[in-house]
Amino acid sequence: MALLPIIHAPDPRLKVKSAPVEKVDASIAKLLDDMLQTMYAAPGIGLAAIQVGVPKRLLVIDLAKDDEPKQPLKIINPEVIDLAETDKIWEEGCLSLPEQYAEVERPEWVEIKYLDETGAERRLKADGVLAVCLQHEMDHLDGILFVDHISAVKRNMILRKLVKQRRMKATG
Repeated sequence: MALLPIIHAPDPRLKVKSAPVEKVDASIAKLLDDMLQTMYAAPGIGLAAIQVGVPKRLLVIDLAKDDEPKQPLKIINPEVIDLAETDKIWEEGCLSLPEQYAEVERPEWVEIKYLDETGAERRLKADGVLAVCLQHEMDHLDGILFVDHISAVKRNMILRKLVKQRRMKATG
């Protein structure tokens, strides 16, 4: 397994719509494992392939706390089957927008179908943090960042902070 570099906003690659995975094979399994290792090291609870520069419809999630056994979800070609009609507001962050957070309104629960790492079709109905994480990571697959769900003023403030942080790191 390898740690992969995480792309940070406002990198235009994060706005690319990811292509479906045509065949679940050893290279996809390895990429999913590398994505998990990268997510754990960051640390984070979710990561989409586009965040590591791979425009494929893949994501990984693990909500386990540090003192709990890992419970990784490896999701290929996810599709929404159903969404709650009621919304809930959650504070979200993102590995591609380090140290930036905002309240985002999303459907309270989501049901998806997807392929697992063996190529088997699965269904998952989630609420709470898992529902938020699934929707957040699936947004990445369509080139949408969590800041695209907030006001332009708040979004621009966050993006300006990220550019400033990058400049300060570069000048050291």
